[in-house]
Amino acid sequence: MSATWYECKVKYRKTDETGLQKVVTEPYLVDALSYTEAESRINEEIAAYTSEEFKITNIKVANFAEIHPFENTDRWFKSKVSLLAYDEESGKERKTNMYLLIQANDIREAYDNTIHVMKGTMGDYTIPAIAESPILDVFPYFSGEEGAVEALERFNAIKASKPFVAEQKEISIEAELEAELETELEETI
Repeated sequence: MSATWYECKVKYRKTDETGLQKVVTEPYLVDALSYTEAESRINEEIAAYTSEEFKITNIKVANFAEIHPFENTDRWFKSKVSLLAYDEESGKERKTNMYLLIQANDIREAYDNTIHVMKGTMGDYTIPAIAESPILDVFPYFSGEEGAVEALERFNAIKASKPFVAEQKEISIEAELEAELETELEETI
């Protein structure tokens, strides 16, 4: 049985870096069997994070086929993957789109992580779009059966791991162009 993911928007008072309190509405993702269970689970999860009063403003079914956390990452990205299939009857190529929620530090890493996830796919596919998702956290459902506890601990460990920002050895094209423009500007002065 595949998971049904619900996007839950929660409104609460949050203290920002400057110490000011601000009312925010933030989306979270929970794995549940129904809207009622999704509401119950998000209440339980958010109550553990905040002592402030909060309100659930919206619950809707999310259109994610799969959720993939990665270690040392801190943001979620929505990857659109188009599966390509050849229809023998009509002789045309057909595309079927699916969306993956991938954890990464930036777009490039999200692309690499999407490629890693799709590595075992037998058919052809393309990745036409990747965008940062506003989702702050993901709460999967684990039944408590044997093996599920280890899976929950592994998922939470991956999700909670600190981001590791490696030094980039490559210089981006934009940085190179900027350096060239600065050099030309200095030469003209």
